[in-house]
Amino acid sequence: MNIKNYFPILTWLPNYKKEDLSGDLAAGLTVGVMLIPQGMAYAMIAGLPPVYGLYAAMIPQVIYAVFGTSRQLAVGPVAMDSLLVAAGVSAFAAGGTENYIALAILLAFMMGVIQLAFGVFRLGFLVNFLSKPVISGFTSAAAIIIGVNQLKYLIDVPLTKSSSVFEILWDALLKIDQYNWWAVGLGVGGILIVKFAKKIHSLVPGALVAVVIGILVVKVTNVKMGIVGEVPSGVPAFQLPDFTTAYFTDLIPIALTLALIAFMESISVAKAIQEKHKGDYNIDNNQELIGLGMGNILGSFFGCYPTTGGFSRSAVNDQAGAKTNLAAIFSAVLVGLVLLFLTPLFYHLPHTILAAIILVAVYGLIDFKYPRQLWKTNKQDFYMLVVAFFVTLFLGIKEGIGAGIFMSLVLLIYRISLPHIAVLGRLPNTSDYRNITRFKDIEIRKDVLVIRQDGQLFFANINHFIDTLKQEIAKKNHDLRLIVLHCGSISHIDNTALQVLKDIILDLQKQNIEISFSGVIGPVRDYLYRTNFVQEFGENKFFLDVQSAIDFFDHPETTTHKVKFKHASQTNVFKEREV
Repeated sequence: MNIKNYFPILTWLPNYKKEDLSGDLAAGLTVGVMLIPQGMAYAMIAGLPPVYGLYAAMIPQVIYAVFGTSRQLAVGPVAMDSLLVAAGVSAFAAGGTENYIALAILLAFMMGVIQLAFGVFRLGFLVNFLSKPVISGFTSAAAIIIGVNQLKYLIDVPLTKSSSVFEILWDALLKIDQYNWWAVGLGVGGILIVKFAKKIHSLVPGALVAVVIGILVVKVTNVKMGIVGEVPSGVPAFQLPDFTTAYFTDLIPIALTLALIAFMESISVAKAIQEKHKGDYNIDNNQELIGLGMGNILGSFFGCYPTTGGFSRSAVNDQAGAKTNLAAIFSAVLVGLVLLFLTPLFYHLPHTILAAIILVAVYGLIDFKYPRQLWKTNKQDFYMLVVAFFVTLFLGIKEGIGAGIFMSLVLLIYRISLPHIAVLGRLPNTSDYRNITRFKDIEIRKDVLVIRQDGQLFFANINHFIDTLKQEIAKKNHDLRLIVLHCGSISHIDNTALQVLKDIILDLQKQNIEISFSGVIGPVRDYLYRTNFVQEFGENKFFLDVQSAIDFFDHPETTTHKVKFKHASQTNVFKEREV
């Protein structure tokens, strides 16, 4: 057992280079400065007091540095997960209340346990059940919902509580005479600062600059607007989540959704950054799940709500020169120092500035290019994106997630149930066989049918294959004498498909039509031996290629195919078998 596989920190910490310290320190401080206003703003999205964003910006980073495999991933609160927390927990408690906070912290623990279990049992592939079109549509709609829900802070006017963005927008329009134009002006200014600070330099902390300016404006002018107020000082104390709540089972679907989406967010940015550092380290999907899961589990013991790897902060971390996870530890230390000594400075922080930070962040979640690309290349995926977008926008976050998962599964079932099937013909003057609809001058024999299925053959698609096979047989008008099943693209055959295949072979034999198999891959051959399929129908029905099967059909007396029989029917099932 290699302990480094379980504690990736041991792969880089013992060999840490002094020349990496300056880059890690600069990156850690830069990301830490970003995290302070972002964490507070994202906590507001989640329906939590701003200080909980600082808690979530500290503990999980340190834990991930020990267990994670990415050297530049910046873990902490993110907009999407914060919105999912709000959407899930608000069904059981009012935002900001003690019960609400307890449920959000418990959700972090549950999400972490799920991620840890997925990592330990190597189930990271489950994230593939959420297709990119569905995620893109859901994310874009969710970003709009986040933005609309920040209007009340931007205009400093209470708005109706509703899951419909249109009701909120209409209420905001009706109350235009109540707007606090000082708050509106300051918020718009904050948006411009955050948006265009990078034009000056990529490492300028626009969010922090906006926070400082917002605090100064409120203190100097004494203008009245919503402010953060007192922020508790001190690092969070150790406390177990509330496992006795009556809503424990109700939170499981939300925790599962969060675990999958958070992992998808994190692993995508981790791999994108790792591409720039090829040869330095490798990303292990399942270890990433363990790292994120441990961060959420242990973080929940210190008041953290769900966290994951963030896109923008990870990119800044890499640009600022981070070489190892020591940068994340520096970021966490900076946040801890703020909690210990600087929280009184945030008393006059206006809500409109936090809303500005959120609006800029969520605007980046709206993907305009991907839908246009899908419209040109894949209409089916485009329609899935559109449905996910409008279900989320009109019905709500939870409904959007549910619809997205449902559509992903339906599309998966549809595609594997109706795989591509091709009839093959011979290219002139070759022994190569290709799809007759894709090549010109294909040679097709009336007495031979060569057919290929591109995908596994199992209970969900065997009837589709048999129906297609019968249709092609009917086209031969009783001239057919040989069917060659090209199996090179069949990676798996199950028992249901095998029984149906046996029945069709026996039926065709009564019609004096032979069936041969070409290009059967090793694992499938092993299975056909274990089920006595090969023994029942004969080894001389299996060939390395289509042409060999047809040549043997034309000249069965030949002896030149014995070696090919031997290799075409090779199996590892019977080790004593001479092959």
